[in-house]
Amino acid sequence: MDQQLKSNLLSSAHWIRLLFMLLFALLVQVAAAVMWVVVVVQFLFNLVGGTSNIPLREFGHSLSVFIFQCWQFLNYNSDDKPFPFQDWPGDSSD
Repeated sequence: MDQQLKSNLLSSAHWIRLLFMLLFALLVQVAAAVMWVVVVVQFLFNLVGGTSNIPLREFGHSLSVFIFQCWQFLNYNSDDKPFPFQDWPGDSSD
């Protein structure tokens, strides 16, 4: 076996990242379900009241940023772990 491959297979950092990746993959699925609820409720607000709900719109923005941060981590585009390992993304005025 190649020494580099053996070193990679035995490195705990790779296996710990895998555990975090599984956690964030699960969180993305939950967040996507929540996002659908936000979409439907926002549509109803717009349908009934003629305007969107600003706090809900800000939450939707921060949730979409969270989902993006998770995908960045899952795709190795970032080593920064998203929430809860850093602050929840701010609203759209940040």
